[in-house]
Amino acid sequence: MKKILVVDDQYGIRVLLCEILQKDGYKMFDAANGVQALKIVDQEQPDLVLLDMKIPGMDGLEILKRIKEDNPQVDVIMMTAYGELNLINEAMSLGAITHFAKPFDIDDIREVIKNSLTVS
Repeated sequence: MKKILVVDDQYGIRVLLCEILQKDGYKMFDAANGVQALKIVDQEQPDLVLLDMKIPGMDGLEILKRIKEDNPQVDVIMMTAYGELNLINEAMSLGAITHFAKPFDIDDIREVIKNSLTVS
């Protein structure tokens, strides 16, 4: 069973994504901040991380850097409510496979996840 970690400071986003993706057959984990996220990555070794760009404390780019340092094989998809092209470009250069702007179409995310985890 493929494992997915959802990292977002918004509780509703985490619950929504976890419920929908669990029904698709994935083992789900969620974290509200970078410290929790990195602990789960270390302990559970998820196959994919859905990572919000703007998180209080350690931001999404910092979390992405740290995930990729120790776990370069983990796919990371960035989520952002902000259309900040420079941050999105930096995330892609750090190893994110793609990004979604909030509000996103859940079916689009499901399709990208399915394709990513089928290939990996």
